Formats: sequence, C-alpha cells, structure tokens
Amino acid sequence: MGRLDGKVIVMSAAAQGIGRAAAIAFAKEGAQVTATDINGEKLKELESYSGIKTKVVDVSKREQVEALAKEMDHIDVLFNVAGFVHHGSILDCEEKDWDFTMNLNVRSMYLMIKAFLPKMLARKSGNIINMASVASSIKGVPNRCVYSTSKAAVIGLTKSVAADFIDQGIRCNCVCPGTVDTPSLRDRIQARPDPEQALKDFLARQKTGRMCTAEEVAHLCVYLASDESAYVTGTEHIIDGGWRL
Repeated sequence: MGRLDGKVIVMSAAAQGIGRAAAIAFAKEGAQVTATDINGEKLKELESYSGIKTKVVDVSKREQVEALAKEMDHIDVLFNVAGFVHHGSILDCEEKDWDFTMNLNVRSMYLMIKAFLPKMLARKSGNIINMASVASSIKGVPNRCVYSTSKAAVIGLTKSVAADFIDQGIRCNCVCPGTVDTPSLRDRIQARPDPEQALKDFLARQKTGRMCTAEEVAHLCVYLASDESAYVTGTEHIIDGGWRL
C-alpha cells in the first residue's frame, strides 16, 4: 500500500526540478498524477513512470487552466509549482519583469485554485499545496526583490484559502525551500557574468555545506499530499538547511 494510493493529483511545472521529483514520488506512492508543463519534450520523459500522464499546459493562461479542470472528474490534491526567479533589486526590476514574475508566480496559482477548488468543495475534500520560498516574508534575500515579493504573496494566498475553506474539508499549505540544486538553478548560475563565482556564492550561504536536492523537497510534498498531514493547514513548511537562522 502506497501512502497516496488512489489519490488524484494535478500539478504544474513537472518537467524538471522539484516538480519532476515530486511527480515521480507521488506516482511511486500510488497516486494518479496529471503532470503539466510548457516544456512538452521534457514532460514526455515522465510518461515512462506508471501512474503519470502528461499534458502541455501554460498555467498562466486562464483558458488552458479551465480546459484542464473540465477534463477532470475529481481531484484530491492540487500542487502549484510553476515559478520564475528574477535576479536583482527593485532598481534592476523593470515593469515587465515585475508583471511577468507576479503573473507566473502568483496569478497562475490563483487561476489553478479558482478552477479546481469547486471540484474539491463538491466532495467536501481537497488538498492544495503551493510552492513558496524562504526568500519571501520569511527572510530578506539580496537581489531577489520581485521573486521574494511574489513568494510572500503565495504565503498570503495559502493562508487565505486555508482560512476561508477550513470548515469545508479543504486544506492548503505551502512549501518554502532554500537553495535547491535544480536545472533552473544551474541555468541561472550559468547566466551570471562569472558562473564559477556565482556557484561559490550559492554554496557559501549553505549552513549545512550543501544545497538541498529536489528529491528532499519531494519527500516533504508526499507528506503534505498524504493523509498523514490531515491536521495540517495554513502553514509554511520550511526546508532550507537552516538558511533562515
């Protein structure tokens, strides 16, 4: 018996990184996972895992989100992962950068929750997990202005949904990682003027001497998706190796 046997899970940003690790972990625990992403080529790699079906969806587009929701008879767990990390202070953040980040990091979660929550309410049961970050209202981080602002908003959204629907069988929590070694992080490091120094800087701020792995975050996500966390709602779950301390 898997910890997620029979649970229907819909998630975004499943093609790589934390999303991919979580999709695989969910399926291994017996869940039926609908894994979405905009990267269809990478997404197809998940089809080799039993219990995972894939669909190319841009979760920043309302029409695509609503179409996905209409395809689902019911849903047990919604996992909102899609996000973008902008580098820079407020002076480095142009209006287009602000709008893009807030649209993908926050508005996409609004769209997904609004589309799938009614299905949960109809069954008086549902579980929503949002990807936030320690770089948010939890900790001020240099050169993460709009990213941290967006993730603070995700924490607020999470608590709001949890409070509004707690008496209707709905739980809502968020995951707040520190620095996770993912393809996205490696891409950002390579985009810096001095990638070697950028990697050293990332490693220097790790109090445990290493970065978190996507699989470690996925383990936490399995717990939150399972009935083991049935009494847990409206909370930030920090997994940062003590970075915030």
